[in-house]
Amino acid sequence: MRFGPRDPEGVEPRPPGLRGATRVLLERELDLAWNGGGGPLLACGFLLCLTVLLPLAAGGDPRTLRPVAGGVAWLGLALASLLSLERLFERDLEDGALDLLAVGHLPMAAVVLIKAVAQWVAVGLPLALTAPIAALALGLPAGLTPLAALGAVIGGLGFALTGALGAAVALGARRGGLLIAVVILPLFIPPVVFGAGALERAAAGQSPAPALALLSAYVLFAAVLTPFAGAAAVRNAQG
Repeated sequence: MRFGPRDPEGVEPRPPGLRGATRVLLERELDLAWNGGGGPLLACGFLLCLTVLLPLAAGGDPRTLRPVAGGVAWLGLALASLLSLERLFERDLEDGALDLLAVGHLPMAAVVLIKAVAQWVAVGLPLALTAPIAALALGLPAGLTPLAALGAVIGGLGFALTGALGAAVALGARRGGLLIAVVILPLFIPPVVFGAGALERAAAGQSPAPALALLSAYVLFAAVLTPFAGAAAVRNAQG
């Protein structure tokens, strides 16, 4: 089978290996995430708008907002992570790219994992930079912003992994965005609890390490489960 035109010496180019296919797919997903609807800008804008609206609704009293600043920031981070998930697989199903990925060099489980990692890099990391600013604006002590950023980086990867699973499950549904929210929001509860708990423990003078360890364990579990469950959901949607 030929993979492209022959070079001047008459030798056919070799097909890309797994490393090359992984790099090409990752670059493609990052390009789609940045250029397809402004995913990170939309998510960060949503989080900042929530940060502005909440003090207006609660009266703006710092004494009221400070105890819940970390929890509200994590809730906003979870909701913002949902915004760009609907098109994660849907656009590939519509234009036939998903069929090409299914017969490509990478197994579908690897495709799901790469899409989740690209989602984290393109959307999760910008949100991780925005979340401490949002928490600080809500009254979080300035000394806790590095911890908020670290937790958001770890938790953002968990959101991307479970979000990719939800996007695969909702693939082909008429109201995919609503179905993703229904499936994924319950799975977002543990990282929100662990991330907010780490900030609460640190604010109380206790070590946040146990909460961060539970958050990391959640991410590891999602990293193991998501590729295979997501691949099965994609194959089911393809028929």
